[in-house]
Amino acid sequence: MMGSLSPIHWIIILVAVVVIFGGRGKISGLMGDAAKGIKAFRDGLKEEDPKPAAPAQPLPPTATPERDEIKN
Repeated sequence: MMGSLSPIHWIIILVAVVVIFGGRGKISGLMGDAAKGIKAFRDGLKEEDPKPAAPAQPLPPTATPERDEIKN
């Protein structure tokens, strides 16, 4: 029959429902782990060395081969 779900479709749906809603808040646990990772990343950014970096120095001049000028 077209339009009806086969047993494999029902198994996939059941597995998805169990993963999302079943067993001790798996989704909330994953989200909590992600939040801890983000917080650790932000804390790592805040703990950078506060002294400013040395100012950028201009590059030394380099010997360039003579180039042909474009003539109009």
